[in-house]
Amino acid sequence: MATIKPAYTNSATIVISPASLATSSTRVAGRQSDVVDNTSSLFLDCLVTGKVTTGTSPTAGKQIDIWVFASEDGTNYPEGFSTADAARSANSENTRNSALRLAATVIVDSTSDRTYYVAPFSIAALYGGNMPRKWGLWVVHDTAVNLNATAGNHAWTYTGFHAISV
Repeated sequence: MATIKPAYTNSATIVISPASLATSSTRVAGRQSDVVDNTSSLFLDCLVTGKVTTGTSPTAGKQIDIWVFASEDGTNYPEGFSTADAARSANSENTRNSALRLAATVIVDSTSDRTYYVAPFSIAALYGGNMPRKWGLWVVHDTAVNLNATAGNHAWTYTGFHAISV
């Protein structure tokens, strides 16, 4: 009898540039990543992790949200999202909540330039256990100040895996 085990790939960078991202009081204006294309790699899941750094004098108790957007058919994206790292806004909180999946929330304190590391989260778990053909991240926040301006203080990666029989 064969045993099925995960075969992890090397971590890959998710291209997104949230440096100096402006605050959005309703968390509907943010920055989207480049799309991660799963049509050839055919990962069963991807674990995503990263870090984000606040700017100077953020308001304590506010939050940074990491959302996932996806395309079922590999072509059409919700809310005017596309395939490239760019500023993107949702039409409203309600349309955001119905079209995207909230993956992580960071509650910030008032410390300037603090880096917050986000625990790994599963893309497939956000979509009922199935991987979308193409997906990406969207970062928004309401910290009352722009995020840290240094690009290297924000980084996101994913590790995909397949199942192998051993």
